[in-house]
Amino acid sequence: MSNSVIKCESVYKIFGANAKKMLDEAKGNVDAKTFQDNGCIVGVNNASFEVAKGEMLVVMGLSGSGKSTLLRCISRLTDATSGKIFIDGHDLLSLNNKELIELRRNKMGMVFQSFALLPHKTVVENIAFPLQIKGIKTKDSINKAMEMVKLVGLEGRENYFPRELSGGQQQRVGIARSLAVEPDIWFLDEPFSALDPLIRKEMQDEFLRLQGKLQKTIMFITHDFDEALKLADRIAIMKDGIIEQLDTPANIVLNPATEYVRKFTEEVPREKVLLIEDVMDETTNDNLSDLKVSKDEIIENVAEKILTQEKTVAVVDSNNQIIGSINPSKIINTVFGGRKNNS
Repeated sequence: MSNSVIKCESVYKIFGANAKKMLDEAKGNVDAKTFQDNGCIVGVNNASFEVAKGEMLVVMGLSGSGKSTLLRCISRLTDATSGKIFIDGHDLLSLNNKELIELRRNKMGMVFQSFALLPHKTVVENIAFPLQIKGIKTKDSINKAMEMVKLVGLEGRENYFPRELSGGQQQRVGIARSLAVEPDIWFLDEPFSALDPLIRKEMQDEFLRLQGKLQKTIMFITHDFDEALKLADRIAIMKDGIIEQLDTPANIVLNPATEYVRKFTEEVPREKVLLIEDVMDETTNDNLSDLKVSKDEIIENVAEKILTQEKTVAVVDSNNQIIGSINPSKIINTVFGGRKNNS
Protein backbone atom coordinates (compact mmCIF):
# COMPACT_ATOMS: atom_id res chain seq x y z
CA MET A 1 0.00 0.00 0.00
CA SER A 2 2.12 2.87 -1.33
CA ASN A 3 -0.13 5.67 -0.04
CA SER A 4 -0.24 4.37 3.54
CA VAL A 5 -0.42 7.01 6.28
CA ILE A 6 -0.17 4.51 9.16
CA LYS A 7 2.02 1.42 8.94
CA CYS A 8 2.61 -1.18 11.65
CA GLU A 9 5.21 -3.93 11.38
CA SER A 10 5.15 -6.79 13.93
CA VAL A 11 3.93 -4.61 16.80
CA TYR A 12 3.84 -6.21 20.25
CA LYS A 13 2.73 -4.72 23.54
CA ILE A 14 3.39 -6.90 26.58
CA PHE A 15 2.67 -5.67 30.10
CA GLY A 16 4.87 -6.91 32.95
CA ALA A 17 8.35 -6.60 34.46
CA ASN A 18 9.85 -9.35 32.25
CA ALA A 19 8.01 -8.33 29.07
CA LYS A 20 11.03 -7.56 26.85
CA LYS A 21 13.03 -10.56 28.03
CA MET A 22 10.15 -12.99 27.52
CA LEU A 23 9.36 -11.55 24.10
CA ASP A 24 12.99 -11.93 22.99
CA GLU A 25 13.05 -15.52 24.21
CA ALA A 26 9.72 -16.34 22.50
CA LYS A 27 11.22 -15.38 19.10
CA GLY A 28 7.85 -14.25 17.79
CA ASN A 29 5.91 -17.28 19.06
CA VAL A 30 3.88 -15.53 21.77
CA ASP A 31 1.46 -17.69 23.72
CA ALA A 32 -0.80 -15.57 25.94
CA LYS A 33 -1.22 -18.25 28.62
CA THR A 34 2.52 -18.94 28.95
CA PHE A 35 3.17 -15.21 29.31
CA GLN A 36 0.37 -14.88 31.86
CA ASP A 37 1.83 -17.75 33.92
CA ASN A 38 5.06 -15.74 34.03
CA GLY A 39 3.40 -12.52 35.19
CA CYS A 40 3.00 -10.85 31.79
CA ILE A 41 -0.17 -9.79 29.96
CA VAL A 42 -0.22 -9.78 26.15
CA GLY A 43 -1.93 -6.59 24.95
CA VAL A 44 -1.02 -6.66 21.24
CA ASN A 45 0.41 -9.75 19.55
CA ASN A 46 2.28 -9.27 16.26
CA ALA A 47 0.08 -6.63 14.59
CA SER A 48 1.08 -5.78 11.00
CA PHE A 49 -1.12 -3.65 8.76
CA GLU A 50 -1.38 -0.36 6.88
CA VAL A 51 -4.04 2.34 6.72
CA ALA A 52 -4.34 4.27 3.45
CA LYS A 53 -4.86 8.03 3.13
CA GLY A 54 -8.56 8.83 3.60
CA GLU A 55 -9.40 5.30 4.78
CA MET A 56 -11.47 4.48 7.86
CA LEU A 57 -10.16 1.35 9.57
CA VAL A 58 -12.44 0.18 12.36
CA VAL A 59 -10.73 -2.01 14.98
CA MET A 60 -13.34 -4.18 16.60
CA GLY A 61 -13.22 -6.62 19.48
CA LEU A 62 -14.71 -7.46 22.83
CA SER A 63 -13.42 -6.02 26.11
CA GLY A 64 -9.80 -7.10 26.68
CA SER A 65 -9.15 -7.93 23.02
CA GLY A 66 -6.32 -5.37 22.74
CA LYS A 67 -8.06 -2.87 20.45
CA SER A 68 -7.56 0.20 22.68
CA THR A 69 -4.00 -0.87 23.51
CA LEU A 70 -3.23 -1.02 19.79
CA LEU A 71 -4.57 2.51 19.31
CA ARG A 72 -2.54 3.76 22.28
CA CYS A 73 0.61 2.23 20.75
CA ILE A 74 -0.03 3.87 17.37
CA SER A 75 -0.65 7.28 18.97
CA ARG A 76 2.29 6.51 21.30
CA LEU A 77 0.29 7.20 24.41
CA THR A 78 1.96 3.96 25.43
CA ASP A 79 5.21 2.56 23.99
CA ALA A 80 5.11 -0.72 22.07
CA THR A 81 7.36 -3.45 23.49
CA SER A 82 8.63 -4.33 20.03
CA GLY A 83 7.98 -3.63 16.35
CA LYS A 84 7.87 -0.59 14.07
CA ILE A 85 5.19 2.07 13.64
CA PHE A 86 5.34 4.65 10.87
CA ILE A 87 3.17 7.76 10.60
CA ASP A 88 3.49 9.40 7.17
CA GLY A 89 6.82 7.62 6.78
CA HIS A 90 8.19 8.88 10.14
CA ASP A 91 9.42 6.17 12.53
CA LEU A 92 7.20 6.92 15.52
CA LEU A 93 9.31 5.03 18.05
CA SER A 94 12.47 6.98 17.19
CA LEU A 95 10.92 10.42 17.86
CA ASN A 96 12.00 12.34 20.96
CA ASN A 97 9.41 14.00 23.23
CA LYS A 98 9.53 17.34 21.45
CA GLU A 99 9.07 15.75 18.01
CA LEU A 100 6.26 13.56 19.34
CA ILE A 101 4.37 16.54 20.81
CA GLU A 102 4.80 18.37 17.48
CA LEU A 103 3.46 15.37 15.54
CA ARG A 104 0.45 15.02 17.85
CA ARG A 105 -0.35 18.73 17.70
CA ASN A 106 -0.12 19.02 13.93
CA LYS A 107 -1.09 15.60 12.58
CA MET A 108 -3.29 13.77 15.09
CA GLY A 109 -6.75 14.32 16.50
CA MET A 110 -8.11 12.13 19.29
CA VAL A 111 -11.61 11.52 20.63
CA PHE A 112 -12.31 9.24 23.57
CA GLN A 113 -15.40 7.85 25.27
CA SER A 114 -15.19 10.41 28.07
CA PHE A 115 -15.80 13.82 26.56
CA ALA A 116 -13.34 15.56 28.95
CA LEU A 117 -14.81 19.01 28.32
CA LEU A 118 -13.70 21.90 30.51
CA PRO A 119 -16.80 22.63 32.66
CA HIS A 120 -16.06 26.34 33.19
CA LYS A 121 -15.68 27.05 29.45
CA THR A 122 -18.49 27.44 26.89
CA VAL A 123 -18.85 25.25 23.79
CA VAL A 124 -16.94 27.66 21.58
CA GLU A 125 -14.22 28.22 24.24
CA ASN A 126 -13.77 24.44 24.63
CA ILE A 127 -13.31 24.05 20.87
CA ALA A 128 -10.91 27.03 20.66
CA PHE A 129 -8.78 25.83 23.60
CA PRO A 130 -6.36 23.50 21.69
CA LEU A 131 -5.84 26.25 19.08
CA GLN A 132 -4.86 28.72 21.79
CA ILE A 133 -2.41 26.17 23.21
CA LYS A 134 -0.82 26.13 19.73
CA GLY A 135 -0.33 29.90 20.03
CA ILE A 136 -3.15 31.04 17.74
CA LYS A 137 -4.61 34.43 18.68
CA THR A 138 -7.86 34.38 20.67
CA LYS A 139 -9.91 36.11 17.94
CA ASP A 140 -8.66 33.74 15.22
CA SER A 141 -9.18 30.68 17.43
CA ILE A 142 -12.78 31.72 18.20
CA ASN A 143 -13.49 32.27 14.48
CA LYS A 144 -12.12 28.79 13.68
CA ALA A 145 -14.08 27.30 16.59
CA MET A 146 -17.29 28.84 15.22
CA GLU A 147 -16.65 27.12 11.87
CA MET A 148 -16.41 23.82 13.78
CA VAL A 149 -19.62 24.62 15.71
CA LYS A 150 -21.44 24.90 12.36
CA LEU A 151 -19.77 21.76 10.99
CA VAL A 152 -21.07 19.57 13.84
CA GLY A 153 -24.53 21.19 13.93
CA LEU A 154 -24.32 23.10 17.24
CA GLU A 155 -25.16 26.58 15.96
CA GLY A 156 -27.14 28.47 18.57
CA ARG A 157 -25.48 26.54 21.41
CA GLU A 158 -21.97 27.99 21.13
CA ASN A 159 -22.34 29.91 24.43
CA TYR A 160 -23.77 26.98 26.40
CA PHE A 161 -21.73 25.32 29.13
CA PRO A 162 -21.19 21.53 29.01
CA ARG A 163 -23.70 20.95 31.86
CA GLU A 164 -26.41 22.50 29.65
CA LEU A 165 -25.85 19.98 26.83
CA SER A 166 -27.08 16.42 26.24
CA GLY A 167 -24.57 13.54 25.98
CA GLY A 168 -24.77 13.59 22.18
CA GLN A 169 -24.19 17.35 22.08
CA GLN A 170 -21.20 17.04 24.44
CA GLN A 171 -19.67 14.41 22.18
CA ARG A 172 -20.18 16.71 19.18
CA VAL A 173 -18.15 19.33 21.06
CA GLY A 174 -15.41 16.73 21.64
CA ILE A 175 -15.40 15.90 17.92
CA ALA A 176 -15.37 19.59 16.93
CA ARG A 177 -12.48 20.28 19.33
CA SER A 178 -10.38 17.47 17.85
CA LEU A 179 -11.15 18.67 14.29
CA ALA A 180 -10.31 22.32 15.02
CA VAL A 181 -6.57 21.64 14.78
CA GLU A 182 -7.18 20.11 11.31
CA PRO A 183 -5.53 16.75 11.96
CA ASP A 184 -4.63 14.49 9.02
CA ILE A 185 -5.10 11.42 11.21
CA TRP A 186 -8.04 10.90 13.54
CA PHE A 187 -8.04 8.38 16.40
CA LEU A 188 -11.42 7.61 18.00
CA ASP A 189 -11.72 5.18 20.91
CA GLU A 190 -15.35 4.09 21.46
CA PRO A 191 -16.55 7.70 21.06
CA PHE A 192 -20.26 6.81 20.99
CA SER A 193 -20.47 3.90 23.43
CA ALA A 194 -21.70 6.02 26.37
CA LEU A 195 -24.61 7.40 24.34
CA ASP A 196 -28.13 5.97 24.26
CA PRO A 197 -28.99 3.97 21.09
CA LEU A 198 -30.98 6.68 19.28
CA ILE A 199 -28.35 9.40 19.82
CA ARG A 200 -25.65 6.88 18.96
CA LYS A 201 -27.25 6.22 15.56
CA GLU A 202 -27.54 9.98 14.96
CA MET A 203 -23.85 10.43 15.81
CA GLN A 204 -22.83 7.58 13.47
CA ASP A 205 -24.78 9.23 10.63
CA GLU A 206 -23.22 12.60 11.50
CA PHE A 207 -19.78 11.02 11.60
CA LEU A 208 -20.22 9.48 8.13
CA ARG A 209 -21.37 12.87 6.83
CA LEU A 210 -18.26 14.55 8.28
CA GLN A 211 -15.94 11.90 6.89
CA GLY A 212 -17.57 12.20 3.45
CA LYS A 213 -16.69 15.89 3.56
CA LEU A 214 -13.26 15.78 5.25
CA GLN A 215 -11.73 12.46 4.07
CA LYS A 216 -9.52 12.00 7.16
CA THR A 217 -7.38 8.93 7.75
CA ILE A 218 -9.18 7.28 10.67
CA MET A 219 -8.70 4.50 13.19
CA PHE A 220 -11.97 3.96 15.02
CA ILE A 221 -12.28 1.56 17.98
CA THR A 222 -15.54 -0.18 18.87
CA HIS A 223 -16.90 -3.33 20.51
CA ASP A 224 -20.09 -3.09 18.44
CA PHE A 225 -20.02 -5.15 15.23
CA ASP A 226 -23.04 -3.32 13.74
CA GLU A 227 -21.25 -0.02 14.26
CA ALA A 228 -18.12 -1.42 12.59
CA LEU A 229 -20.13 -2.62 9.58
CA LYS A 230 -21.84 0.73 9.21
CA LEU A 231 -18.73 2.93 9.41
CA ALA A 232 -15.75 0.98 8.11
CA ASP A 233 -13.92 0.86 4.81
CA ARG A 234 -12.12 -2.11 6.37
CA ILE A 235 -12.51 -3.88 9.72
CA ALA A 236 -9.82 -5.47 11.88
CA ILE A 237 -11.30 -7.99 14.33
CA MET A 238 -9.13 -8.58 17.40
CA LYS A 239 -9.07 -11.35 20.00
CA ASP A 240 -6.46 -11.79 22.75
CA GLY A 241 -4.20 -9.17 21.13
CA ILE A 242 -4.23 -10.88 17.72
CA ILE A 243 -5.83 -9.47 14.58
CA GLU A 244 -7.99 -12.44 13.53
CA GLN A 245 -9.03 -10.88 10.21
CA LEU A 246 -8.57 -7.53 8.48
CA ASP A 247 -10.81 -7.07 5.45
CA THR A 248 -13.75 -5.20 3.95
CA PRO A 249 -17.10 -5.56 5.75
CA ALA A 250 -18.44 -7.59 2.80
CA ASN A 251 -15.51 -10.04 2.82
CA ILE A 252 -15.72 -10.49 6.57
CA VAL A 253 -19.43 -11.31 6.30
CA LEU A 254 -19.03 -13.55 3.22
CA ASN A 255 -15.68 -15.19 4.06
CA PRO A 256 -14.95 -15.17 7.82
CA ALA A 257 -11.33 -16.29 8.32
CA THR A 258 -11.80 -17.99 11.71
CA GLU A 259 -14.54 -19.52 13.82
CA TYR A 260 -14.35 -16.51 16.14
CA VAL A 261 -15.06 -14.11 13.25
CA ARG A 262 -17.83 -16.35 11.93
CA LYS A 263 -19.68 -16.08 15.25
CA PHE A 264 -19.80 -12.29 14.86
CA THR A 265 -21.10 -12.54 11.30
CA GLU A 266 -23.70 -15.29 11.51
CA GLU A 267 -26.54 -13.04 12.73
CA VAL A 268 -25.66 -10.11 10.46
CA PRO A 269 -28.45 -9.11 8.05
CA ARG A 270 -26.38 -9.56 4.89
CA GLU A 271 -28.66 -7.47 2.74
CA LYS A 272 -27.76 -4.40 4.85
CA VAL A 273 -24.01 -4.90 4.33
CA LEU A 274 -23.40 -6.40 0.91
CA LEU A 275 -23.46 -4.55 -2.38
CA ILE A 276 -24.83 -6.02 -5.61
CA GLU A 277 -21.21 -6.15 -6.83
CA ASP A 278 -20.32 -8.51 -3.96
CA VAL A 279 -22.75 -11.23 -5.07
CA MET A 280 -23.27 -10.71 -8.82
CA ASP A 281 -22.17 -13.15 -11.53
CA GLU A 282 -19.58 -11.68 -13.84
CA THR A 283 -21.11 -13.50 -16.80
CA THR A 284 -24.23 -12.36 -18.63
CA ASN A 285 -26.57 -13.86 -21.19
CA ASP A 286 -28.94 -12.50 -23.82
CA ASN A 287 -32.05 -13.41 -21.87
CA LEU A 288 -31.98 -10.47 -19.43
CA SER A 289 -34.79 -8.57 -17.77
CA ASP A 290 -35.39 -4.92 -18.74
CA LEU A 291 -34.42 -3.94 -15.18
CA LYS A 292 -30.85 -2.78 -14.57
CA VAL A 293 -29.27 -2.27 -11.14
CA SER A 294 -26.06 -0.50 -10.15
CA LYS A 295 -23.17 -2.58 -8.83
CA ASP A 296 -22.89 -0.06 -5.95
CA GLU A 297 -26.42 -0.54 -4.61
CA ILE A 298 -26.85 -2.09 -1.16
CA ILE A 299 -28.84 -5.30 -1.68
CA GLU A 300 -31.57 -4.26 0.75
CA ASN A 301 -32.40 -1.20 -1.38
CA VAL A 302 -33.03 -3.15 -4.61
CA ALA A 303 -33.96 -6.67 -3.43
CA GLU A 304 -37.69 -6.13 -3.81
CA LYS A 305 -37.33 -4.90 -7.42
CA ILE A 306 -35.10 -7.85 -8.38
CA LEU A 307 -37.41 -10.41 -6.76
CA THR A 308 -40.32 -9.25 -8.96
CA GLN A 309 -38.36 -10.23 -12.08
CA GLU A 310 -38.68 -13.62 -13.75
CA LYS A 311 -35.43 -13.20 -15.70
CA THR A 312 -31.86 -12.50 -14.63
CA VAL A 313 -31.18 -8.79 -13.99
CA ALA A 314 -28.32 -6.85 -15.59
CA VAL A 315 -25.76 -5.17 -13.30
CA VAL A 316 -24.25 -1.90 -14.57
CA ASP A 317 -21.28 0.28 -13.64
CA SER A 318 -21.25 4.07 -13.19
CA ASN A 319 -21.20 4.49 -17.00
CA ASN A 320 -24.33 2.32 -17.33
CA GLN A 321 -22.27 -0.43 -18.98
CA ILE A 322 -23.36 -4.00 -18.23
CA ILE A 323 -20.62 -5.71 -16.19
CA GLY A 324 -22.51 -8.71 -14.79
CA SER A 325 -25.86 -10.12 -13.83
CA ILE A 326 -27.81 -11.28 -10.80
CA ASN A 327 -30.51 -13.90 -10.59
CA PRO A 328 -33.46 -13.39 -8.20
CA SER A 329 -32.59 -16.74 -6.57
CA LYS A 330 -29.14 -15.33 -5.68
CA ILE A 331 -30.85 -12.57 -3.69
CA ILE A 332 -32.89 -15.15 -1.77
CA ASN A 333 -29.77 -17.23 -1.03
CA THR A 334 -27.80 -14.17 0.07
CA VAL A 335 -30.51 -12.88 2.39
CA PHE A 336 -31.54 -16.20 3.94
CA GLY A 337 -28.68 -18.59 3.21
CA GLY A 338 -26.13 -17.20 5.67
CA ARG A 339 -28.36 -17.14 8.76
CA LYS A 340 -28.76 -19.67 11.48
CA ASN A 341 -32.12 -21.33 11.33
CA ASN A 342 -33.81 -20.27 14.56
CA SER A 343 -37.19 -21.77 13.84
